[in-house]
Amino acid sequence: MEIAVKEWLNEEGEIFLENIGIKKGDVILDFGCGDGPYTIPAAKVVRKEGKVYAIDKDIESMHKLMEIAKTKGLKNIIPIHTKSEESKINLDSESIDAVLLYDVLHYMENLERKKIYEEIYRILKTGGILSVYPKHRKSDEPLWSLSDMELDDVIEEISSRHFYLQRKFYKKLLHNGNYNTGYILNFRKSVLNK
Repeated sequence: MEIAVKEWLNEEGEIFLENIGIKKGDVILDFGCGDGPYTIPAAKVVRKEGKVYAIDKDIESMHKLMEIAKTKGLKNIIPIHTKSEESKINLDSESIDAVLLYDVLHYMENLERKKIYEEIYRILKTGGILSVYPKHRKSDEPLWSLSDMELDDVIEEISSRHFYLQRKFYKKLLHNGNYNTGYILNFRKSVLNK
């Protein structure tokens, strides 16, 4: 387990994020960041020209994330502690290039997910990426709120909130400290007719 995490934080995670479209200078939101398995590599990819907002409700995980960032000399991570019942993201409209929504959807009920998609739509720049790892679906270790949803149901739900599926990847990635393979869904923000 520790070997996988070390490999991921030192190189594999950066390669993964670059492959899904994250680049130098981007402003990223890692929603439900935990102790940073995606935040740390994202901060390295965007470099000092970019930044990563790391949002989570677990303050202990966020402290651990910031300790890891400090040991790696990363100064472009901005932690945002949130309460579990909040669906408002305290960031400016159209300020984010990409949102990582990895392994968190199963914690949210349908209405809460819709509110989060609306907030992500608000903060994402036109053409920005919403990258989703919908773990714990019906056919993938089902848990909680995604246990009755298949991958197509997740795609349809997100698409109904003014996003369109740009690309679907099947990749090796880190999940709970171990390597796993799973679907990554990259959506783009659709432009609404006014």
